[in-house]
Amino acid sequence: MSKGIKWLCIGVMTTALLIAAVTAGSATELTMYYPVAVGGPLTTVVDGIVDDFMKENPDITVKAIYAGNYNDARIKALAALKSGQPAQLSVMFSIDIYEMIEQDAIVAFDDVVETPEEKAWLDSFYPALMENGRTAGKTWGIPFQRSTIVMYYNKDAFRAAGLDPDKPPATWDELVAMGKKLTKPDGSQWGAMIPSTGYPYWMFGALTMQNGQVLMNQNGDTTYFDHPAVVGALQFWKDMGEKHQIMPKGTIEWGTLRQNFLEGKTAIMWHSTGNLTAVKDNAKFDFGVAMLPASKRRGTPTGGGNFYIFKKTTPAERKAAMRLVKFMTNPESSAEWSMKTGYMGVSPAAYETQKLKDYVKIFPYAAVARDQLQYATAELSTYQTGRVRKGLDDAIQAALTGSKTPEAALKEAQSQADRLLKQYR
Repeated sequence: MSKGIKWLCIGVMTTALLIAAVTAGSATELTMYYPVAVGGPLTTVVDGIVDDFMKENPDITVKAIYAGNYNDARIKALAALKSGQPAQLSVMFSIDIYEMIEQDAIVAFDDVVETPEEKAWLDSFYPALMENGRTAGKTWGIPFQRSTIVMYYNKDAFRAAGLDPDKPPATWDELVAMGKKLTKPDGSQWGAMIPSTGYPYWMFGALTMQNGQVLMNQNGDTTYFDHPAVVGALQFWKDMGEKHQIMPKGTIEWGTLRQNFLEGKTAIMWHSTGNLTAVKDNAKFDFGVAMLPASKRRGTPTGGGNFYIFKKTTPAERKAAMRLVKFMTNPESSAEWSMKTGYMGVSPAAYETQKLKDYVKIFPYAAVARDQLQYATAELSTYQTGRVRKGLDDAIQAALTGSKTPEAALKEAQSQADRLLKQYR
């Protein structure tokens, strides 16, 4: 090789290395917090989707940090904002929307989207899932790990009790009647269990909707905790343990209920659809999944987490964050997420992907939460949401443990909510 050609080659190599260094150095870096509320290996699934995103977007690096449950995720994200080392985005409770707006912590997606395609993307999700993501005419949260409450039931236990395993209870009356047949006198198996710790207000939102009443208005400034239909729903919940004796008296733990169901300690459980894959993989018995039963109508709140983009971000970080959110909620990613976790696909297009179509064919229960969206309402979300929610949670537990009547407990919770929300009306 001549000296001239040699120096030319060295020059080309040096330029290439410099370009690579500059490209690497110019990568937009994102930190994302996310929670897990139902247990299981969901962190691996999130990490896998993030890795796929970075392969397709080498100009963006993402540090995805598992932050605990929903409350932990909110606390850590806000702490990072105040510490001067903020995350650019986070998956947090869909019901955190009012608190995030009040703290001026998040930016509306409407202020980040630019193209007609991006604007259309904001309307590509199930409307019921968007109820907790929109207020004041803007979109603040994009649905990701979203759920409805579904009814899991042990078909083998149904057969043993002389019940049709393909006809789960469709009404409150049927739930009580079947629950009595499924409850064993020695206490080894209860007819049904509804968790009343962790997220009691969420389960209660299902019962009140079934009784024909929502818990709050769309503006987040008014609650209806003392409405007669709401009081009636709490009375029914209490009666299932005390009067009908189809479930244990007092409170039932959120965190151990899935294991109780898998161990046959209850024939029916109400829980998040986010448990679906774990139940499918671990149940040693034939099980079914159904919509929740009706009183005046069927009903469930939606639940789970939305993506939020924080306000303390550069324009480049916001665009990169939106690219990540779009990727993680696109039909293919959403279908994969649904199949691996049990959370629902967040858009109609996710259920049009071939892989989710095929999966629903062989495992129809994967579509129950989606089909139930037609009866769904927004999850309880207001200004001062943490304090309002705690007041309702305390009221529910006071009624279930017998320290207050449902009417007295809910009247107190309503008075507290009125005091907190009066300034926002």
